[in-house]
Amino acid sequence: MPQDRFAARRDRLLRQLKTAGVDALLVTSPYNVRYLTGFTGEDSNLVIGANLTGLVSDSRFETQISQECPELDVTIRTSSQTLTEAVAHVVGRAKLSVMGFESRTTTYSQWESLASAVKALQLIPQVDQVEALRQIKDADELAQIRQAIRQAERGFAVLKASLCGDMSEQQAANELEQAMRRFGAKQASFDTIVAVGQRAALPHARPTSTRIGEANFLLIDWGATNFQGYHSDLTRMLATGTISPKLEKLHGVVLNAQQQAIDAIRPGIAGSDVDAIGRDVIAKAGWGKNFGHGLGHGIGLEIHEGPRLSRISKDILKPGMVVTVEPGIYLPGVGGIRIEDDVLVTRNGHEVLTSLPREFALAN
Repeated sequence: MPQDRFAARRDRLLRQLKTAGVDALLVTSPYNVRYLTGFTGEDSNLVIGANLTGLVSDSRFETQISQECPELDVTIRTSSQTLTEAVAHVVGRAKLSVMGFESRTTTYSQWESLASAVKALQLIPQVDQVEALRQIKDADELAQIRQAIRQAERGFAVLKASLCGDMSEQQAANELEQAMRRFGAKQASFDTIVAVGQRAALPHARPTSTRIGEANFLLIDWGATNFQGYHSDLTRMLATGTISPKLEKLHGVVLNAQQQAIDAIRPGIAGSDVDAIGRDVIAKAGWGKNFGHGLGHGIGLEIHEGPRLSRISKDILKPGMVVTVEPGIYLPGVGGIRIEDDVLVTRNGHEVLTSLPREFALAN
């Protein structure tokens, strides 16, 4: 990715920091470090201010940093120096007086050590300064997400064609993840969910030795992470036999809830309102108590990030945001239905980025 794109992101952050009244920000989230610099390693912090873009790392990443982000001011800590001690050296050298820190990812131990090492420094907690920028995807990020979606969808096609009754949930998950890698994914976005029959009532079911043929349907929730670190997230229902009228009805309710929520997505609408539209469809059908999680979430460098589509969300949708829409109904002892797609907020409305059919598909 061109380095000027990272510089533009840092410039936007600096404008936010000026409004927040801090001279610099200590970035401790590895996702935020990557977003601002292009550095893909770990165990590193970034100190960013008006005249400072200091990446603090260690010798394992020295060559990698020179290749991925050669324009940065880099401090390589010694083997006898902690990361926080090296950060303190950078902060002291820059003579910063007021510095923000990422309160979600900076530990109390780090804060305490930094405050002790640089006594004249005032440390101000900051919440989601970089995350707010990350919610709006640029053209390259959208291309990366589209790629991760295609990798996930192609992997699913392989699994669907190879499913058999003797295959276990875990074997199916393994096959899907291997197929995504064959199509260029770095890894699965999360532990793939394959849940047969009654186990589909567990929203985050872990694959087991349960055989695909032990019931007539299964739920699959999966995603791919591409080599640039961007994620996709999908859920589909597969039929391996005759589906009961009750499950067909539930699937229809969930599909209607999802479609009405997707239809409502546009710039300016609140995430809580999108959630309410989908949730109301399920509630009016009599299954409101069986839909307990939020309607969706943002995806990008993290599989769960802002904005949120939930009852308590305070997010307002803007062009460039990418969200999942994933209503579900879960009936213990019967099973569960969930359908999930990835949706881009556009200037005039929305675009569904995923392309797999959403009906109760027949495996093979």
